[in-house]
Amino acid sequence: MRRTLALLRRWRRAEGLSSNRKPGSVVLSGSAAIILLTFATGGSGSQQPANFAATRTDLSPKDQARVTAVTRPTKDFSKPEQFELMQGGAGTSRKDVNRDSFSQSSANITFEEEGTFKLGNALFRKNWVSSPSSTQASDGLGPLFNERACQNCHLKDGRGRPPQGTGSTSMFLRLAREASTEEEKAGLADHRLLNIPDPVYGSQLQDFAVPGLRGEGRMRVDYSEEKVGLGDGTVVSLRKPTYAVDDLAYGLLDPRTTLSPRLTPPMIGLGLIEQIAPADILAHADPDDRDGDGISGRPNIVRDGISGALALGRFGWKAQTASIRQQAADAFAGDIGISTPEEPKHWGDCTAAEKDCLAMPDGVQERLGPAEAPAPVMDLVTFYSQNLAVPARRDLGAPDVLAGKKLFYEIGCVSCHAPKFVTRRDAPNKAQAFQLIWPYSDFLLHDMGPGLADGQAVGEATGNEWRTPPLWGIGLTETVNGNNFYLHDGRARSLVEAILWHGGEGQKSRDRFAAAGAADREALLKFLESL
Repeated sequence: MRRTLALLRRWRRAEGLSSNRKPGSVVLSGSAAIILLTFATGGSGSQQPANFAATRTDLSPKDQARVTAVTRPTKDFSKPEQFELMQGGAGTSRKDVNRDSFSQSSANITFEEEGTFKLGNALFRKNWVSSPSSTQASDGLGPLFNERACQNCHLKDGRGRPPQGTGSTSMFLRLAREASTEEEKAGLADHRLLNIPDPVYGSQLQDFAVPGLRGEGRMRVDYSEEKVGLGDGTVVSLRKPTYAVDDLAYGLLDPRTTLSPRLTPPMIGLGLIEQIAPADILAHADPDDRDGDGISGRPNIVRDGISGALALGRFGWKAQTASIRQQAADAFAGDIGISTPEEPKHWGDCTAAEKDCLAMPDGVQERLGPAEAPAPVMDLVTFYSQNLAVPARRDLGAPDVLAGKKLFYEIGCVSCHAPKFVTRRDAPNKAQAFQLIWPYSDFLLHDMGPGLADGQAVGEATGNEWRTPPLWGIGLTETVNGNNFYLHDGRARSLVEAILWHGGEGQKSRDRFAAAGAADREALLKFLESL
């Protein structure tokens, strides 16, 4: 802690921030613990859990019975459930609904932690600049990048939007191809690699560059409209996107490289998700569909970049990341081109084929450590990301909301969008410990059919699979972000469109929604808007 504070003070002096704060008044609680599993290697390269407790190890038998009872799906839709208003547990924000509804701190953190949160917020909003720079603690941008600040992609801590005209801003293209060498295949089998990047353009298309370089290219999205009829004769138009890259600056993409668009997701409740016990997530998994309901949720087992151990992936569109800190480090490197102790990539996603990029100066300041964003910066950004509060429910007792909730259960949405969990009792921060939360996600991978497939494997996720996204806060999308774009690429312009794109494991629920009467469909939407 002492070393972290000393480094932070030196970084603040270099940044030109006020240093009048009393020594020790910034309290860094440390990043939340990474929940690691122990795995044994299977004979054919697959790795399966071993020594994994079937029940939680952080609870007494009495507490386990309480958790089992309180997380059991309800059968009473005549009134709200107890504690349902506070969908983010005791940390739920009760602030007025407005554009800042996703930017509030957890209501149950301490006064000192509130200061840490605000410092993290400042870093989250900070614009990085190219090297060399007179700021001495803000340089290191790129050299190739997608944005200059975290907040520029996570707009108001909410979701991004697909490109409007030119520029992608809060949506980018992941680049990956199949393994072609034995070394690449071994890296995938051992979980040292999530997939194989393009040999020239790396794992992500960067459309911007520092002075003296060209951006790698520009994403192009073309839409076609498809009409879909509902059971009562209503016709809905769905837009189907196709993706390409224009103005490639460094040669052609590998012909095997696939393009996968990724919209930035909301930031709320991440610290609570991090503290869901792995046993509770895996309890929802049914990879062989033994119960015959057509739902086959699978975990994405990944190698955590910080510890090197195998872990349960729970963040990202394909559940490819095990911890918030790793997610932040990946974003610094891939999106902004900033190195961290966890990802010491001073030139971001530049490849050996992009020699001009690798020749550019980096922003490492020796007195601050061997990374452009040293450990104190990562501590603060991680803490901020862990403590963005989930807003309270609205109108949860309204008759149409309750009717919509009933339909949500009856047509099978809860098979993937699991309503509630209780977080670990031994969470490192009391703010996230033993909280009843309502994320409406099982955090598992599901085959969503060919309509949503991107053809790009990530870890154990196939090209048809996506992690169930949490639904909490979804009703405030337009309030916070001024739009209603949903799904991994923002193709859906409404919740109705998002539901109608469900295929594969979501097909039955989608068809039941489409067959429902207009009043029932509207009630279900009212329920979603109350989250």
